[in-house]
Amino acid sequence: MNTLLITHPSALGHDMGAGHPERPDRLRAIDRALEAERFQGLHRVLAERGGRDLITLVHPAAYFEAIEAAAPKSGLAFLDGDTSMSPGTWEAAMHAVGAACQAVDEVMTGKAANAFVAMRPPGHHAETSTPMGFCFFNNVAIAARHAQKAYGAERVAIMDFDVHHGNGTQEIFWADKTVMYSSTHQMPLYPGTGSKNEQGDYETIVNAPMRAGDGGEAFRDAMMSVVLKRLEEFHPDLILISAGFDAHKRDPLANLNLVEDDFAWATEMLIAIANRKCGGRVVSLLEGGYDLKGLADSVAAHVGKLMEG
Repeated sequence: MNTLLITHPSALGHDMGAGHPERPDRLRAIDRALEAERFQGLHRVLAERGGRDLITLVHPAAYFEAIEAAAPKSGLAFLDGDTSMSPGTWEAAMHAVGAACQAVDEVMTGKAANAFVAMRPPGHHAETSTPMGFCFFNNVAIAARHAQKAYGAERVAIMDFDVHHGNGTQEIFWADKTVMYSSTHQMPLYPGTGSKNEQGDYETIVNAPMRAGDGGEAFRDAMMSVVLKRLEEFHPDLILISAGFDAHKRDPLANLNLVEDDFAWATEMLIAIANRKCGGRVVSLLEGGYDLKGLADSVAAHVGKLMEG
């Protein structure tokens, strides 16, 4: 079985305006990085289009309809100060949701060993009924619910190493004993959530905040001492990764000092737990990462480890 790469040209059609860090060039940089010879073994497929049935696994129908209605025919429609829709956003968002669930399908049925979804817009800031932080629908939460509904996954673990805390994912699963959400992130930083004492109703929320200036040593310590042990004890049937690469030292939106090797190490650790607990089932979804070189190099390191299994 191969590592699956899912992407779609629609992701390039989502454009939040000149100078916005969450821009189509992010995917172009990833595409170029994954054209290297060592990635020729990737199984590459186009993302399927998601729809209302998948999105309403997490978000209310009224929210789905409100986002659809907000999509502009021209120009930009601002949903908050830094989150806007262009004419191509709706199709990009539909394919991002579809890709997340498609990856779950392929991994849960054993057709792929694991998967990386290179799509945008990202999703981990989107709460049940609130778009924010460049996010409209919570792709990783939808993927978790899809795994539960379609394949009977009893426990799904989400590990989020984006530099910004996934407030949306935390809010969605706060009172859910069947989904574990764990996060390493810089604090204080947008969106302001993610303190250690935020643990959820069933202590299935695991936050490991880091300080500005922290680097690989602090990240690995947070993973080893806080996240990985809890992840192993949870006995997941599937591990989902909110793979944000904006904790890289080059990133303009934060102040952590991770390098590609740190993301490779984290991937290796998560795969090791997946191999012990859930038949190696890992689905990774792109979240943040705004320096194009830092993003491309980090994705290459991450996908390389997925391919090694």
